[in-house]
Amino acid sequence: MKNSKNTANLTTAADFDIKSYLNTCINLRPSSLIMDDVKWKYMVRSAIRGKNILLLGPTGCGKTLAAQTIANVLNKEEKFFYFNLGATQDARSALIGNTHFDKNTGTLFKESTFIKAIRTPNAIILLDEISRSHHDGVNILMTVLDDLQRYLRLDEKEDCEIVKVAEGVTFIATANIGNEYTATRVMDRALLSRFPVKIEMTPLDKDAEFNLLKSRFKLKDDSHLEILKAICEIADHTRKQIKQDDIKLNNFIPTRTTVEIAELIVDGFNLLEIAETTIYPNFSEDGGVDSERTYLRQLVQKYVKIETKATLFNDPVKTDQPPF
Repeated sequence: MKNSKNTANLTTAADFDIKSYLNTCINLRPSSLIMDDVKWKYMVRSAIRGKNILLLGPTGCGKTLAAQTIANVLNKEEKFFYFNLGATQDARSALIGNTHFDKNTGTLFKESTFIKAIRTPNAIILLDEISRSHHDGVNILMTVLDDLQRYLRLDEKEDCEIVKVAEGVTFIATANIGNEYTATRVMDRALLSRFPVKIEMTPLDKDAEFNLLKSRFKLKDDSHLEILKAICEIADHTRKQIKQDDIKLNNFIPTRTTVEIAELIVDGFNLLEIAETTIYPNFSEDGGVDSERTYLRQLVQKYVKIETKATLFNDPVKTDQPPF
C-alpha cells in the first residue's frame, strides 16, 4: 500500500510537521487492522520518533499486521525487515551469522540478514514473538535495543568487532504475555525496559467490534448486520470462556478471524457456512459430545434462524459464467 501523496520523504521526525500528519494518519489505517484510533495514532507517532515499540496481545489480534502497516504508511516497505524470534532455534546464527570453512579461501564469516537490517538507515525491524525468544537471542539484543548503546557484538570477546545500529532505525516487537499463553516465556524486566512504548492490542468488546466491522466493511443490509452481530457475540463468548474457572475452551475466536468473517458476510455467506469454514476447524473434536467443537456448534445454533437450519449452504444463484 503506497501512500506517497501523504507520506513523501518521511525519513526522520525533523522532516515534517508530526502533529499535522497525525491528524490525518487515521485514514491510512487499512480496514483489516482492528485497532482503535488512539493506539494507532500513538504507534504511528512512536515509529516516526524512532522509539522501540512493544505490541502486546493474544494471537490473531493484529500485532504483526500493525507493524507491517506502519512500514507501508511511512513508505518504508523496502526497508522493512521481519524476524520471527519464536521460531528461531539458533539465535546466534539468525542474529549474527555463521562461520564457514573453505579449503581454498579458509574460514569465512557470512553475516546475517539481521546485521544488514540494523545497518539500513531508517529501517523498520519487526522482532516477532520476542516473548518466545531463546535466552541467547535476548542477550544478543540487549545492547542493540539499548538507546545508550545501539550496537551488536559479533563475539563475546571484549575486543570483538561491533556493528552500530544505523540512524533512524525503529524496532517493533510483538509478545504474548499472560497465563493463557502457555508457549510464552515471562519476559525479562531488562528486556521490557528497552521498549519505552508498550501498546496493548486486546480484542475489542462485542459492541465496539460490531460497530468497527460494520463501518469498515460498509455493511448495511439487515441480514448482514444480524450475522455480524451474532459473530461478534460468539467471539466475545469464546474470549471470556477461556478465562473462566470452569474452562470449556482452550482457544478463542481472534480479531483476525472476525475480519475474515466480515469479508465472507459481504460475499454472501450465511452463519452456518461461516461457522463450518472459519470457526469449527479451529476447535478440537477430541472428547466427542464434550469436545470444544461440540460446544461451539451448540453456541452457534442459538443464533441460527429456524428457516436456515434445514440446509447448510444457500441455494446457488444462477449465473451465466463463473467470475474467473
